[in-house]
Amino acid sequence: MSHKLDEKDIQILKLLQKNSKMTIREISKLVKAAPTTVFAKIKRMEKNGIVKEYRAILDSTKLGKGTTAFVLASITYRMEGQKLSQREIAKKIAKFPEVQEVHIIAGDWDLLIKVKAESAEAIGNFVIDKLRLVDGIEKTLTCVVFTTEKETTEISL
Repeated sequence: MSHKLDEKDIQILKLLQKNSKMTIREISKLVKAAPTTVFAKIKRMEKNGIVKEYRAILDSTKLGKGTTAFVLASITYRMEGQKLSQREIAKKIAKFPEVQEVHIIAGDWDLLIKVKAESAEAIGNFVIDKLRLVDGIEKTLTCVVFTTEKETTEISL
């Protein structure tokens, strides 16, 4: 569901995406609106779910988790007479701490999984010892990232 945003809302969202630690006063100066107006607009966008949450973006390399991989997985929908749910399998995979993202996708593969770990070996161990042991995972294809030119949570407004 799309919510009607005015130009000030969009300016506020752009600023919050760049730095969510900005104060209401700092934002109000930049968008040329009263702090009470800015506060009300932010609260409304939070209430409507446009702003979902605030978080710190950490440097995975400096934290020893500098290797990224994207794993494509295909699912078998029947196993020993039982039907398996693609959504339930995705939810199980999402619980692994190495997993940053799980997407149900169209095409030849069923899931796209983003993983961060300390090394290519650790990614391999994750795929072999955890991912492939999830009931319903039929096959996987792992793409290890060499370098990253862009990785962002920002949405173009």
